Amino acid sequence: MSKVRVRFCPSPTGSPHVGLARTALFNWAFARHHGGTIVFRMEDTDKERSTQESYDGILDLWRWLGLTWDEGIEVGGPHGPYKQSERGEIYADALARLRDSSYTYECFCTNDEVDVRRKASGSKVMGYDGFCRELTAEQRAAFEADGRKPIVRFRMPDGSITWTDLVRGDITFETANVPDFALCRANGDPLYTLVNPVDDALMEITHVLRGEDLLSSTPRQLALFEALKEVGIATATPSYGHLPYVMGQGNKKLSKRDPEAHALAYRDQGFLPEGLLNYLALLGWAISGDRDIFSMEEMVEAFDIGDVNPNPARFDIKKADAINASHMRLLSLDDITHRALPFLKTAGVLGDPVSDADAQLLELAMPLVGERINKLTEAAPMLDFLFVADADFVRHDDLDDAGREVVQAAYDALSAIDVWSTAAIDEALRAKLVDELGLKPRNAFGPVRIAISGRKISPPLFESLELLGRERSIARLRDAMSE
Repeated sequence: MSKVRVRFCPSPTGSPHVGLARTALFNWAFARHHGGTIVFRMEDTDKERSTQESYDGILDLWRWLGLTWDEGIEVGGPHGPYKQSERGEIYADALARLRDSSYTYECFCTNDEVDVRRKASGSKVMGYDGFCRELTAEQRAAFEADGRKPIVRFRMPDGSITWTDLVRGDITFETANVPDFALCRANGDPLYTLVNPVDDALMEITHVLRGEDLLSSTPRQLALFEALKEVGIATATPSYGHLPYVMGQGNKKLSKRDPEAHALAYRDQGFLPEGLLNYLALLGWAISGDRDIFSMEEMVEAFDIGDVNPNPARFDIKKADAINASHMRLLSLDDITHRALPFLKTAGVLGDPVSDADAQLLELAMPLVGERINKLTEAAPMLDFLFVADADFVRHDDLDDAGREVVQAAYDALSAIDVWSTAAIDEALRAKLVDELGLKPRNAFGPVRIAISGRKISPPLFESLELLGRERSIARLRDAMSE
């Protein structure tokens, strides 16, 4: 295969969608597999909807996921600038060249006029009807005298357009069903239909991997590339591959309104980037028939665009959680601690900077939860009881009268031991609550867990009591008895 050049080309018009992240991942894996180049440009020509917040969010997402690029935004390169909003002169030149060619014509029609003609003719083809394709001099003069400003339309060729899609195989569109399309607004501002192919041409993009929702626009881009080659802007036409839809609940396309759609939310929820990437890779591709867990290095080694399944892929949050949990199990304890630290600070469990005493306690506590948490955010509610000031300690789960009686017995047993260690605590509580009172372990230790940690779920109880210390543990048991 010749030198591969792919592109990330998001529009900064909202919160980054998981479908966008999946498309970026497949482009990244394809380029890295073939030793190619990734170009990152920002398609920000929609002035009304583009925001700095969305722009920053896309960069944050790419960096968090580790989707590196070789040329473009913040990196530079020979084909800049890489923001479409800064490429106005380039598009004006391209439009002027096309305007002088036989591939375009000026159109003076209003949308209302087009709609009236379509209804009158009974045509079911939506879009422009070609009315201005062959205007007479008198018709043109009349429009100009009326003060109308023309737009430039691309003249679709007659017949059909066929290409071999990298994902879907041979696809044919009859151009009779692909209306002539506008390249600019009446004020001369270029439209996506022009700027996207022009950028792909000038940036020498060889492969375009994008969502299935853009499939219907591909015949227009292929036809336009022929014109761009003739006017000296393009030297070749990219190969296209259209990735399957990402579906949500009820077999509907996952929309921006669906909570699962917001890619950055997974970072905030404590997902690992490698966990989310692994799951996104499964939305249309598999490394093998019986294996779901793999690294990005393994994906790059195995990725073949021809193996992508063209059928829609359903986003399953439960499976995403399970994939992430599997990646958590692959991390070292030091790595989990390092990654959980920002979440512990954000939750107020630890200060910033972390005190020496808290750092020592965290080092002792993390082994108790490292193999139990499935997301990084779960560390904070599991550990906060160890770090919170006694005056601020809150029990999130309640004790009934029977539970308080168990806590009283635990208080009596632990008050009597000489050595405050996990082994001694274990022995004392089992002897008192299980052997003497005849309680089942769940009924014996559950109330003690609530009294000590404030929750029904906590790190191992005996180890937690040792870390909390005799004085604080006895005080919490005493307080729970009186509530």
